[in-house]
Amino acid sequence: MKELLKKLTSITGPSGYETEIRNVILEEVKPYVDNIRVDAMGNLIVTKGKKSENGKTIMLAAHMDEIGVIVTHVDENGFARFTNVGGVFPINTAAARVRFLDGTVGVISSEPTKTKMDTLPLTQQFIDFGVDSKEDCPVKIGDVACFERTFEDLGKRVVSKALDDRIGCYVLIEALKKIENTPNEVVGVFTVQEEIGTRGGQTSAYSVNPDIGIAIDVTLTGDTPKETMMSMKLGDGPAIKIKDGGMLADPNVIAWMEETAEKENIKTQREILLFGGTDARAMQISREGMPAGCLSIPSRYTHSPSEMVDMDDVNESIKLLAAMVSAEVKF
Repeated sequence: MKELLKKLTSITGPSGYETEIRNVILEEVKPYVDNIRVDAMGNLIVTKGKKSENGKTIMLAAHMDEIGVIVTHVDENGFARFTNVGGVFPINTAAARVRFLDGTVGVISSEPTKTKMDTLPLTQQFIDFGVDSKEDCPVKIGDVACFERTFEDLGKRVVSKALDDRIGCYVLIEALKKIENTPNEVVGVFTVQEEIGTRGGQTSAYSVNPDIGIAIDVTLTGDTPKETMMSMKLGDGPAIKIKDGGMLADPNVIAWMEETAEKENIKTQREILLFGGTDARAMQISREGMPAGCLSIPSRYTHSPSEMVDMDDVNESIKLLAAMVSAEVKF
């Protein structure tokens, strides 16, 4: 199972450039779903099951895109200036490698600082391609790239770039495989451009028009030294979102998730995320609105080149999600 996750995280797919990752996911889910379509935004929308008399249309959304950078200027010596695509933090870019869509690799560095301990903003950083002139620079203004970092299997835990949100895509893929009988119409949406404002989630939710929306995404943890803001821990189970920077989860959805987890003997955590958001916000306010929530996978070092998740949390997330949509929803 880790081989699929490794494959998903290895693909370069920043916001707006999700074609390659979408094609891989499409081939993976094709044998397990009833209908497949790609909308004008590039969202991959798959359907499994038919809504019975007491069933619901349930939208499950995981975003395909990852954070990245985009070239804004190339100087006479071939160094490229850049800006962020999504939440790229200067503390995570020092000496990072980035890979462009055509495979070109560069190294991020920064202008001189007073001490080696200083962190400069992205406006004072650049990408070095090992060339000496603008003419030899392999990229141009508008080219996009993502962090380049290998997938590492630590046993119970894995580390990679782009686990936000390829781990959510992985959970959704495996849940769709696991669903056998359901009274609901389950619509899995692998969304685009989440990192720059949940854009794919907004347009796909309008199109699908579900009765309930659930996002599958990562959340921060509070289990590293001196971290006190968050309560989530790796290995303590999937997190059920109560609130984040963009939404308040519907109480009925929270209860549904917790009651299903108890029935399936799945340990869960309650999540309050102080900032940030997910596709759940876009679904919640689509059209006339809908009950929405989020199933979160705890992740250390989110939006860095080396995000970390616990595979027990991942596998329990798959089990919980499949169980939720395989039974009649009582609200």
